[in-house]
Order: sequence, then structure tokens, then C-alpha cells
Amino acid sequence: MVWQQIYDPFGSMALSTLLAAVPVVVMLAALGLFHIKAHIAAALGLGAALLVAVLGYHMPVAMAGKAALFGGFTGLLPIGWIVLNIIFLQQLCEQNGSFKVLQASLSGITDDRRLQLLLIAFCFGAFFEGAAGFGTPVAVTAGILIGLGFSPLAASGLSLIANTAPVAFGALGTPVITLAKVHGYDLMEVTAMIGRQLPFFSLLVPFWLIWAFAGRKAMWDIWPAVLVTGVSFAIPQYLVSNFIGPELVDIIAALVSMASLILFLRVWQPKTVWTSASLKGREPEGATGKAGRPAAAAQYSRGEIVRAWTPWIILTVFVFVWGLPPVKNYFNGLFAPKFPMDGLHNLIVRVPPVVAKPSPESAVYVLNLLSATGTGILLSAVAGALFMRYGVGAIVRTFFRTLWLVRYSLLTIVLMLALGTLTRYSGSDTTLGLAFANTGALYPFFGTLMGWLGVAMTGSDTASNVLFGGMQKVAAQQLGLAPNLMGAANSSGGVMGKMIDAQSIVVASTATRWVNHEGDILRFVFFHSLSLAALVGVMVTLQAYVWPFTLLVIR
Repeated sequence: MVWQQIYDPFGSMALSTLLAAVPVVVMLAALGLFHIKAHIAAALGLGAALLVAVLGYHMPVAMAGKAALFGGFTGLLPIGWIVLNIIFLQQLCEQNGSFKVLQASLSGITDDRRLQLLLIAFCFGAFFEGAAGFGTPVAVTAGILIGLGFSPLAASGLSLIANTAPVAFGALGTPVITLAKVHGYDLMEVTAMIGRQLPFFSLLVPFWLIWAFAGRKAMWDIWPAVLVTGVSFAIPQYLVSNFIGPELVDIIAALVSMASLILFLRVWQPKTVWTSASLKGREPEGATGKAGRPAAAAQYSRGEIVRAWTPWIILTVFVFVWGLPPVKNYFNGLFAPKFPMDGLHNLIVRVPPVVAKPSPESAVYVLNLLSATGTGILLSAVAGALFMRYGVGAIVRTFFRTLWLVRYSLLTIVLMLALGTLTRYSGSDTTLGLAFANTGALYPFFGTLMGWLGVAMTGSDTASNVLFGGMQKVAAQQLGLAPNLMGAANSSGGVMGKMIDAQSIVVASTATRWVNHEGDILRFVFFHSLSLAALVGVMVTLQAYVWPFTLLVIR
């Protein structure tokens, strides 16, 4: 039975929008206001989404259940698989003591927590976003920060804030390539347009990050280093996106920024070293993560430091190689069975104004276990464990201990993805998008927030571009705006939603061993997410209407 989506079930967009918002409000209120455990909050949100889909949008019960099941499988692979294996590597490094050596080596570059945050959360995180995406950068950087002695809230929340500027290009340009392919944008034009929006925020976010951590005065104390970090990221980001393409934007920009900051710190250090690892004004001074303050690097030989970094270098190589399209295609050719979801695949039809003509929604689960980023991380962890002289039995025992450690986080991710997928197939998230689309001259601002909403709900800039990219194009043409401007805005605005999407928060809480504090993380990052999204909206509005910003627009 074919079922057409309905975007205004009550015949009133105001009422329909309120109905569509119920599942999101239930989940966020459970997490942020009532301090309910994340997996229970996700289950409540999923239950609300099922009721809204079936009773409000008249979606067949069987279809609603299968849509949630389909999303749950997606939660396990690729997202849950990444989280499990990155925590596995972290456990291996902690158990043999190499993590302490790694911490000390980082303090050898600088003892200042603010500068460590720039190097790890912003630069290193951007590299992993460009190489792998899908939760990898937050999992890696939050884990390293907690090991360095950052408080759980600081490690979680600041990793999420830092993982914004690179998200639009994601894993080897996947979000932009998908946007162009699915909705008919010119790939180079929309890539260049994003590259004329985000560099402003690549410069701003490092300042914002340090201000959020240490306060305004402490941020200005290290402004030269922050400026070097932002400028050395923003310039390559602009150049690569405008003259090369989307695939290597984040990787090149991150490597340039990391190298520039390290070289700069060889000739410049702040007058005052910031040693607190807690968020200023939010936690007791001196509150630290599990590991406490690392020992001085001088206690360890160069060989010990190299050995401590080797598992993470192996991880970087594996993640980068696994992200290369030829490698993915090769592994998918070996083993990537496809399972069309019976009773769901091509039986739900999206209709105008969301799409130009009625089009069926595919629902095919691809078991691409070999090409999955998590598999590359698993193999890198095993290789690192062998390098660290673990026996096979110890490796296996550590893996299953890790699986038990993250069991509730995996359950939460499954439920969150089930919720997000159900809202997509029921059409309720499109109702929310249409509410933004009906804002007339203010559309450049609210269309940007549509991208923010899409990522906040789906957890993926790629998914948000698939969901709203066509709507952005149609609305822009109707309002006389450049389609490339709004297509880019969907992706650029979406990056600011990454820090509040449920799966990212769960990944951060798992990496920092701060499970059941997801509500605390959400409350901390929500203001930053909404404020930065609004600033992107202002930038897009200026590009739409105000000279000289209009000169940046590619029509």
C-alpha cells in the first residue's frame, strides 16, 4: 500500500507545526528539564513520535513501526559502531598507561588549558570531521580532553562547540556532494558558496570556544594564538572550497591550522598559564576529569612519547584511508548486502512543495560493515593493542568490557535514530521546515535555521541536506533569491545544530564517562548552538540583500 505524506494534517499550519514539534519537545524536556536518563528520554520521544505519526499524520501503524526499526539499525551501524570502537581504543590506552604519556606530551607543547583546547578540540577535531565525520571527532577529542584532566562538562560541551565549522563539508565532502547530487545543485558552485559563508565562523568559533571555557578576559589573554588558529583554518577553507572542491576542505584546513598553531607556540606563550580544567563560572575551580593533571613531559623519553602516540597515529591513518572513496567502493564490492525494508521501501511518497513532483522514499539498509568507519577504528585499535603488546585474550576481554560499558549509550543512539527516522518518513519534520519556509522576506534567516533544525533532529548535515535541500531551492526560486545561497545556507546553518543533536550529545557523554548527564550537556550547549545559528542566519540575510555582501553570492 502506497502512502502519501501529509504536511498540514489539521488544515492549519500553526496547529500542525505544534503537533510536529511534540516528539522533539518531549525528548528535550525529558533530558534538559526533568533530568531523565537519556535512553528513557529517547524512548519517551520515540513513543510520542509514533503517536503523532499514526494519530496525527494518519501514517499506517506497520509503516511507522518499520520506519522506527529502520532508524534503529542505522543507529547501530554506522554511529554506534564508531562509538564502541573509539572507546575500545581509549580503554586499551588507559589500561597500559600510554594515555598518561600522551597527556604529558601535549602538556609539553603547552600547559595552558586554553591552548590545549584549541589544538585538540578545534584543530584535531576538524581533521577527524573531514576524514570520517559521523560522531568520530567528538568521540576522539572528548576522550582526549577528559584524559588530560578537563572536567566532564568541559570536555563534552567544548568538543561539541568546536565541532561546528568543519561539519558542512564533513567526511570528504559527503554533505555537499549529497546536496548537489540529490537536488540538482552545481557541485562546485554550492561548494564555493559554502566557502564564502563558513570562513567568517571558522575565525569566530575559536574565540567563542575559549570564551565559553574560560571567560572573556582569559580569552583576550591568548588572542594572538586564537587568531592564528582561526585565520589559518579559514583561509585554506575558502581557497580549497572555491578552487579545488569539497572533498579535502576540512583535512587541508585542519592540518594547516594545527601546524600553524604548533609553530606559533614555539615562539609565543601566554604571560599567564591557565591551569583550570573546568568551565569558568559553572563548576568548582579545579574540578577535573578522571585522570587529573598530567605529569610533565620531561619525565618520559622521546621513545616513550612516540610509543604513546603511535596508536592514535595508527587510528588517524586507518580513518583517513577508510574514508577514501576508492577504498569504500572496494570494500562495498566485497561485502555490502542491501536489505530493502519490506512494507516501507518506496511505499512512502513525498509530494510538493517539498519536491518538484511526487517521489517515493527509499528505505534500503546497507550492511556495509567492511567499509564502515567504525570497522577502520576497530582494526586500528587492534593494531594499536598489538603494538602495545596486548595478548589476544586481553584484547578480547577489553572489547567486551567496553561493550558492557557503553551498552546504555548504544541503546540511546538506537532510540534517537529511530525517532529521527520516523519523523522523516511520517513528514512531521517537513511540517517544521515548511513553517520556516513561510516567512517571506525573512526567509534567508529562517531558511538557515531550517538547516539548523534538520541537523538537530537527524544528527547529520548530510541527512538535513537530503531532507530540506530541495525545499530550499524551490523557496529561493519563488522568492527571487539565488538557489545556491539557500542551498549553502542549509548546510552552513546546519553545522550549528550538530552540537545539540541527541546522538552527538550521547557520543560526548560516553567518551567522557559522563553517562546520564546528557541533560547537563544539552543545557550548556543549547545557547551556543542557537546563537551561532542565528549569526549564520544574519550572514545569509546580508548576502541576500545588502551590498557588498551580495557580491559573494553565486547565482
